[in-house]
Parts: sequence; structure tokens; C-alpha cells
Amino acid sequence: MTDPNTLLETWTTPFGVPPFALIDRSRFREAFDAAMAEDAREVDAVASDPEPPSFANTIAALERSGRLLSRVAGVFFNLTGADTDDTIQATEREVAPVLSKHANAIYLNDALFRRIADLWDRREDLDLAAEEARVLTRYHRVFLRNGAGRPPAVRERLSAIGERLAVLGTTFGQNVLADEQSWTLELRTAADRAGLPDFLLDAAREAASSRGLDGHVITLSRSSIEPFLQFSTRRDLREAAFRAWTRRGENRGATDNRAIVAETVALRAERARLLGFRSFAHFRLDDTMAGSPEAAMDLLRSVWDPARTLARREADDMQSMIDREDGGFRLEAWDWRFYAERVRKARFDLDAAELKPYLPLDRMIEAAFDCATRLFGLSFSELSDVPVYHPDVRAFAVRDRDGRHLGIFLGDYFARPSKRSGAWMSAFRTQRKLDGPVRPIIVNVTNFAKGSDGAPTLLSFDDARTLFHEFGHGLHGLLSDVTYPMIAGTSVPRDFVEFPSQLYEHWLEQPDVLHRFARHHETGEPMPDALIERVLASRRFNQGFATVEYTSSALVDLAFHLLPSAEDLDVDAFEAATLDGIGMPREIAMRHRTPHFGHVFAGDGYSAAYYSYLWSETLDADGFAAFREAGDIFDPEIAARLREYVYSAGDLRDPADAYRAFRGRLPSPEALMKQRGLVSPSTEGET
Repeated sequence: MTDPNTLLETWTTPFGVPPFALIDRSRFREAFDAAMAEDAREVDAVASDPEPPSFANTIAALERSGRLLSRVAGVFFNLTGADTDDTIQATEREVAPVLSKHANAIYLNDALFRRIADLWDRREDLDLAAEEARVLTRYHRVFLRNGAGRPPAVRERLSAIGERLAVLGTTFGQNVLADEQSWTLELRTAADRAGLPDFLLDAAREAASSRGLDGHVITLSRSSIEPFLQFSTRRDLREAAFRAWTRRGENRGATDNRAIVAETVALRAERARLLGFRSFAHFRLDDTMAGSPEAAMDLLRSVWDPARTLARREADDMQSMIDREDGGFRLEAWDWRFYAERVRKARFDLDAAELKPYLPLDRMIEAAFDCATRLFGLSFSELSDVPVYHPDVRAFAVRDRDGRHLGIFLGDYFARPSKRSGAWMSAFRTQRKLDGPVRPIIVNVTNFAKGSDGAPTLLSFDDARTLFHEFGHGLHGLLSDVTYPMIAGTSVPRDFVEFPSQLYEHWLEQPDVLHRFARHHETGEPMPDALIERVLASRRFNQGFATVEYTSSALVDLAFHLLPSAEDLDVDAFEAATLDGIGMPREIAMRHRTPHFGHVFAGDGYSAAYYSYLWSETLDADGFAAFREAGDIFDPEIAARLREYVYSAGDLRDPADAYRAFRGRLPSPEALMKQRGLVSPSTEGET
């Protein structure tokens, strides 16, 4: 007899959290095979049901199918990002095309689609509740977008494209991680460490220790590389670090991603043509709030010229400082953060290193939790008896104001070699009420630089904003309160999913929140009022740079995916030509260069949709204004509407209808332009 596979057994752990310590990572493929076989049997039973199609025996039955597969995949794909190893990566490469083939077999099942199409044709006569009607609409649309009802040759080609794209996306992500793991900058001498504040030296010492090295190292984690670029007085080392950071995925050899990008863009374009669209961007945005790449492009272009103008003024300020103080060399991309920090200090008497002692990680977690308590009545209690996949992970039970259990929240905050860079929210289990309430298990993953030798982890203000951002996503998953998993939690159009997360960032910047939680990690003293005032006064500082580096990435993403075909695509030349065409300032690099643009090429998450952050920012800038207008940033009536129509509603409504129900109207871009400082002082007060 073979030993039972923990992944396939019933879990008796607290709250049904995966029993991580009992999971044999070498048996994931076995678990996937068993789970896919069970899912196939369940779907085949729906497709071959002799009874006439009904919502219950078709749509609801499909919603019940695949639960074992969802459970196995939930564990596996969280580990691929947050705690991977050679075994996990080998399985990921092996199983990616198999999972794609399995999904295609469902979406391209003629008998199954005939039942869904029959229900769709009779939808007005079915007397469906609002949520049932929405779920039917989503099923019909998703099947059509995956090729259901197309001729056999088209379906066969679409299936092959899907399998190949799964392989390419997996390889892309693993290549970027390999480049990140293989590079460190050792700071061997005092001169190498010149200018670095204590918090960064502590983090560099911890990074070295975690890699079995002595001394101090800088890694390609954003929380390591960005402060190094900000504070290091060694221009030669800044250049070396910056070049390594921006060249991930294009170092030739086995981890070079440029051929993968070219093939991915070509296959996506072919897929769109087979489905009747002009380009992949038209296909992708057809099912979003924007509705078309033209609408997304209009928004990006509306901010591009003002952002570039502002960035030019910022560059001139820094160049003047260089000319006055440092010998008159020309400002380069690896200089920007260093001189921006010096200009910020001169203009606002604000040093980023001065802020960090007041932003210890634990206090910022408390702040994020407290805002959720004051907005939505939630409570958080840390758990010690819940399994976690790494010793650094913390677990919290989340309860509603009446004590009802809402879910489990896992916080995985520190950078480590087994984790890909970036920050994200994911779910080990999503919410549903079909056949009884099931509450979610939500995880936030970040890459903050851990303090060494027991020292507290101190965050930059941008780090703290990232924590609030991801916790906003977390609340979107935790507060979900729908019946059907198809529309639960963050299963909303891509350009709406960032609204709840970006909106939540606003509470970090409120004096009330900073007074309570921004406290010195040694003395416990609150951040001085004068320092808070300087922080808030500098909120729009360097926004030309921030907007240019983001918007250029979004424009390049759209440009790739607007190509009607992409045979013989030269990735480097296309990226360069696109940037040249928009007048990209030479002193600024894209936030994500194409060969490491994981949002877009390590899967399909933000492909042709990186614009979504800016689209959602039009919503969050206008949405937070509702609280300001009420005179209370925790106004209970507005918070109740926000919870009902946004955080708990999943995809129950069209996003425009959801926003209108919350705000009373749709937003306009003016609040966004003001928030980013892209309007002139003479027009800032105009409406």
C-alpha cells in the first residue's frame, strides 16, 4: 500500500488551513492528477445529464465541481511564489501545460457549452435571482472567450496555444527568479557602505546571513535595491546595482526571456485573431471596465505629457544640484533616486531615513488592522496553533463586529531567496455560500528587508503604502459575501480589482492614523507633528518620475499587445522604438523592463492590462473624496456602502454599477490629476 497523500485527504487542522508540515512536495503531481480526474468526472456528469438544462443542474453543478483541484492548486501556486524550491519548480514546469489542457477540455466541451448556451438563450424566462443571473452571464462569456462553439480546428489550435502559453509563462517567471537569486552586491569595505543608513546596513547584514554569507549584501529585492540607490554615495556601485536590476531576464544564456516574450506576444495575437478580435489588447479589454484599448490609451496619454513635463522639471532640479555640488556630470537613471532624496531633504527638510524609525513593521500592521476595525468593525487575533508554510508567516483570525468568523489572514512579510520579488495578495481558499458557508484563507506576501539580529523591521513610507495596498486586496477577499465562487472576492475585471486596494492606501496618509501608529521603535514617541506635516507636504514630490516610470510600462504593454501579428518580433528594438515614440526621458527607466515584466509575461494576469492601476486610481482618488466630503475619514454610512457594494460584493454587479452604487456617480479624471500633482497650481482648485 502507498502512503496516503496529505493533499488529497480531509484536513482536520484549525479552520481547515493546509497542514503544510505534512505535505510531501514531491507528490504534488500525483495530487494534481487525482484532482483533475475527479474534476473531469464531475464536469462530464454535468455535460451528459439527461435532464433538460437548468441553473441548478448545470451552472450550480459546475460551481460545485473541481473543489479538490482548487484546494491542491491553491496550496501549490501560493508556494511557487512565496516559498519555492527545486521540487516545486520542476513540478510547476511539468504541470503547467497539463492544467491548461485540462481547463481547455472543459471550456471546449460541446455538450457542456450547449447546456450553458441553452440557459443563456432562455435567461429571461428562468426567473433567476440577481446573483444567479450574473453567474450565468459570466459562465457564458468565459466559455465564449475560451473558444466554445468555434469550429473543431479552431478549438484544437486554441488548446495548443493555451498549453504553450502556460509553459512560456512558467519559464518566464522562473527565469526572473533565477536572475534575482543569482545576483548579490557584496559591500566588503567601509567605502562600499558609504552613505548607507543603519536600517539598510542591518537589512544587508540579514540578507547576507540568509544566503550563508558574511558581511553585507544588496539583493535585487525592491526593498533592498531601492534604498541602496537612494542612499549610496558610491556612484559606481549604484550603476552596477541599477544595471543588474533592470537587466533581469535579458542576461543571455538559459534565463534570457526575450525569445519567450516574442513567442508569447505572437501566440496571444494569434489567439485573438482566432476569436475574432483585431488584436490581443482588443480581446483582453473587451471584458473590462475600460472596454477597449482605445479607452485605456486615452487615459494613459492624458497623464503622459503632464507627467513628462513635471519629470523634466524634477530632472532639471537634480542636474542643478549636481552642477553646483558634485562636479557637473550628467544625471543618469542610477542617479535619480539618490539626487531626488537630496532635493527632497533640501526642499522639505525631510530625510527618508528620518522616517523609518517611526514606521516599524509591527506598528504598520496594527495600523492597517485598526483602519479595518474603524471602517468595517473587524477584529484580528493572532493565532499560534495554525499551520504556516514558513516560520516567518503570521496567522490571524478575522471576525466581524458581531463576533462571526470571517476568515484567516496570513501575513508573509520578509524577503528571502525562496520568494519571488514584489508584493501580492492571494488565497488558499476563497469564500462561498453554496452548500453552506465557507470562509476564505487569504495571504499577503511582501518582500520587506528583515532587520538583523532581532532588530525591528523598519519600513519606508512607500513600504508602508505597499502594506496597506496589499491589505486592501486582502479585505476584498476576506469580506466577500456571495454564494457562488465564480464571482467571489477579487474575481472582478482587472481594471476594477485595484480599486479596493488603492483606495485603502489613503488611510495611511491621514494624520489621525499616523499620530496613533507612527511611533519610534525605541522610544515609543509618536512621530512629531512637524514631521507629519513635512511628510504630507511632500506627498506629490517626485510624482513626475513615478508617473513616467509606471505609464511608460503600461504604454509598452499595450503596444506589444496591439500588434495584429508578431512574427519575427525583435523585443529590444520594439521596446526602444515605443519609448522613443512617446518621448521617454532618458534619465528614467520603465518601472518594469519587458524581459522581467512578470505582471504581463509570467502568466496572463495583467497582459494588455497594466494600465489598470491608473484606471483604478481614477476611482480611488474620487472614492476617498467621499469620506473627505463627509468630514470623517471613517464615516460609518459611507463605509457601509463601500463594504456592501465593493469589498463584499465580488463581481455581483458590473463595476460601473458597483461604483455608482457606492459613490452615487461615476468618477472623472480630475481627482487623479490632482492626486498626482499633474495640474498646475493655477488650475488645481478648479472643477
